[in-house]
Amino acid sequence: MTKNLPPLDGLPAAHAGMGAAAGAAENRRDELVRVSARLFRERGFDGTTIRDIADAVGMRSGSPFYHFKTKQDILAAVMEEGLRAGLPAAEAIAAADLPPRAKFRQLVRAHLEIVLGEGHDFIPVLLYDWRSLTPELRERVQILRDRYDRLWQDVVDELATAGLLQAEGPVSRLLLMGAVNYTALWYKPGQGLNLDQIADEAVAMFLRSGG
Repeated sequence: MTKNLPPLDGLPAAHAGMGAAAGAAENRRDELVRVSARLFRERGFDGTTIRDIADAVGMRSGSPFYHFKTKQDILAAVMEEGLRAGLPAAEAIAAADLPPRAKFRQLVRAHLEIVLGEGHDFIPVLLYDWRSLTPELRERVQILRDRYDRLWQDVVDELATAGLLQAEGPVSRLLLMGAVNYTALWYKPGQGLNLDQIADEAVAMFLRSGG
């Protein structure tokens, strides 16, 4: 007769097994999102097939649909992952008791990390393939995007109040973020400026001296 095994972490053995299976599925989903981000960035959304994604993670061609309904759903998950990765740091910086100039510099540096850091393909995909989302998925991702944009707007407003912006107006945030985002097209790791130096250049370019 088989002996009853002790429960794991105080749960019945059957429940523990279900928890392990759920954890494995979540890990597999995370891997799909990470690999999809890399492929979308390298080949574009339209140039990447579900078979490409499945092959890259060692799945059968239909297996990604166990985790996502469509390829657009994978794309939305990639974009949401990038925004969620950037929000904690941006929220902490925006709430910090720092002079506006220092706050802006830290915000730029944190954003450069999620755009240019090794393995951080999520935000570049958002920039390149935003129009590939269905309207419904775009609306869903926009919720996180609005949260992130508001943090930047708060810091830009502080800069304006302190008289530090070289140019002020309703499009200041869009111009600032657009310039920082554009680094994804020309930055080469190990060549030229590093991320700290690029952040310093952004401060020098966009802000007046003092403050």
